[in-house]
Amino acid sequence: MTSLQAMTMALLSVALVAAVVWRWQTIGWAEMVWLAGFVAMCAIRTPYARRVRGNRIVQAHKDRGEHVVLAAMFTTMMILPLGHLATGLAGFADYALPAWASGVGATLQIPFLWLFWRAHADLGRNWSPSLEVREDHGLVSDGVYARVRHPMYTAIALSCLAQALLIPNAIAGALAIPAFALLWAVRVPREEAMLRRQFAGAYDAYAARTGALWPRWP
Repeated sequence: MTSLQAMTMALLSVALVAAVVWRWQTIGWAEMVWLAGFVAMCAIRTPYARRVRGNRIVQAHKDRGEHVVLAAMFTTMMILPLGHLATGLAGFADYALPAWASGVGATLQIPFLWLFWRAHADLGRNWSPSLEVREDHGLVSDGVYARVRHPMYTAIALSCLAQALLIPNAIAGALAIPAFALLWAVRVPREEAMLRRQFAGAYDAYAARTGALWPRWP
């Protein structure tokens, strides 16, 4: 993504968030909890994204599949929910949920945001938004990575589930779940193959003692 594209997306996000806040009186508390989580997620990622801009990339594995899955996640986790909450145009796709579902969705925001922050913090300058190997790239196997190889994806999975519960709409809420399934199926095998090429036996040993998405218990 170019600087102009990134700036455009940032401005679009701010405009949509402002539009949702403007309509807060017509939006339920559950949707506002989702919005708060979305803003917090952006606040967590932004400083790490800025920090790694100066890292020199020595390998990049970007292709059409990479662009498709990232676009799907961006669309279903930002554009569609914010657009729906700002305009109500997808109201025809609303579905009914029991009262407790919103409470579960709100509760899921807590482990999602904590894990999303912790995964970024433990990766530090090794984090990248794309499939890239950067100069002095290290294999992180401590912190939350000591038991789970992909805690960032775990956090995103929790976020997608929370979204479907907090925004009961098949387009603006639940569509994030199949988008994440596509991301997991397409991107993660390529990411692990990249790490195996980079770290060889060290990554194989690490993978043998950790779970991919959830901890591997003895």
